Amino acid sequence: MEMNNVGIVVESLDNAISFFTEIGLTLEGRGMVEGEWAGRVTGLGDQSVEVAMMVTPDGHSRLELSRFITPQPIADHRMAPVNSLGYLRIMFRVDNLDELLSRLAKHGAEVVGEVMNYENVYRLCYIRGVEGLLIGLAEQLGSQTAKDLLKES
Repeated sequence: MEMNNVGIVVESLDNAISFFTEIGLTLEGRGMVEGEWAGRVTGLGDQSVEVAMMVTPDGHSRLELSRFITPQPIADHRMAPVNSLGYLRIMFRVDNLDELLSRLAKHGAEVVGEVMNYENVYRLCYIRGVEGLLIGLAEQLGSQTAKDLLKES
């Protein structure tokens, strides 16, 4: 078993692709998903969705970005606080967090709170990225991982 992808609905695929490319993902493909068959999977009926699939450099994780044309989105959870039930966020392990934050600021990203040191294992933070999406960024400091820390507790 493997997790195939995480999906996020966005207003602008172009802006989202540009933002996640800056983080280090690569556009794997882009196209339309349309018709009643797709709506039978999602429960939305006849739908038209433009989809972009992005992949991490290691090729193991994917991010599916979707822009719904019909039916149009009916709710907006992007600015909900992080303790909202069902709230989603993505965490990326990155190299050179400070340099990446500088590049992402040019795309409108803002740090939520502050960059913190977690047990001398990670420097990490949350940012509000493209379209206000909550994204976690973590720079590994040593050979120990969060998985190792969780085993210890």
